[in-house]
Amino acid sequence: MSHHLLTVDSLNRESVDHLLRVAARMEPIAQRRQVTRVLEGAVLGNLFFEASTRTRVSFNAAFCRLGGSVCDTTGFTFSSMAKGESLYDTSRVMSGYCDAIVMRHPDQGSVAEFAAATNVPVINGGDGPGEHPSQALLDLYTIDKEFQRLGKSLSGAHILLTGDLKYGRTVHSLIKLLSLYDPLRITLVSPPGLEMPSKLIDLVASRGHRIEQRDSLASDFADLDVVYTTRIQKERFTDEMNESFQGLSDDFMVNRDFLDHRCSQSTIVMHPLPRDSRPGANDLNLDLNGDPRLAIFRQTDNGIPMRMAIFATLLNVDKLIEQDLRPVRWYVPSQIGTLDR
Repeated sequence: MSHHLLTVDSLNRESVDHLLRVAARMEPIAQRRQVTRVLEGAVLGNLFFEASTRTRVSFNAAFCRLGGSVCDTTGFTFSSMAKGESLYDTSRVMSGYCDAIVMRHPDQGSVAEFAAATNVPVINGGDGPGEHPSQALLDLYTIDKEFQRLGKSLSGAHILLTGDLKYGRTVHSLIKLLSLYDPLRITLVSPPGLEMPSKLIDLVASRGHRIEQRDSLASDFADLDVVYTTRIQKERFTDEMNESFQGLSDDFMVNRDFLDHRCSQSTIVMHPLPRDSRPGANDLNLDLNGDPRLAIFRQTDNGIPMRMAIFATLLNVDKLIEQDLRPVRWYVPSQIGTLDR
């Protein structure tokens, strides 16, 4: 693993497994049972030039859980880029202030351009339709934990990726990460025009995985282990696409009926969030709330230990965690969400 995390292409099986192990060691801290200060005095620069809730706040929380502090910038309006400052200049300036930087930007390749100007660790928090490596790592961590809970093995698993597979950067990163493991069966279901890029399909197939493409969810998925569904990324559509795209039909709806009649009782459901809950959006349905197969909130919780693991590894304190632990002193509820199961 290099001193930046810009793409999952920089990771191999060994470095991914290392991050999974470190994330597991972070669980007591992420779950607010223990406290560590290994990054006391360190400063994170969080530069988000595109809308975010989970990613921005979870990176903040992960850095703070390690004892660091955070400086936040959100949106172009309140940054010097609104005055024409280049990515290079912004990178060099921020590097003089911060010990690590997380950046999200609407243009693919922009975070890599930013990182080229600095030796301070930079993490890609999402670059347009490109990649989202930390999301893919927490998704893989979630799958691993869910499979352990269910007594399943990742080897040979059947995973469905559905929704916007063209612009959904989370699935771009996840499918490349999954391809590092033993052969899987991966089914792709997307609306016309939103298919997974062919170069990614070719890459995964070249590594011995079985890839199948379908045009709807209206078939039997009884052997399915994971459903990973994504929101339609309309903010990345051209004007022409916005005019021609009429919205998703029920053929792409992941809901309780789909799980009960087309999947198994052990199929887990994932989504990178946010899910579009507005009428007619046909995103992941709210009727699954409270269903133990719905893993989306366990998934978001897993973002904290994984992002802690990323920071600890990039800043070379991953071997110091156990030397600096103490119990928490504040009230922590035994169950975070009222519907958690």
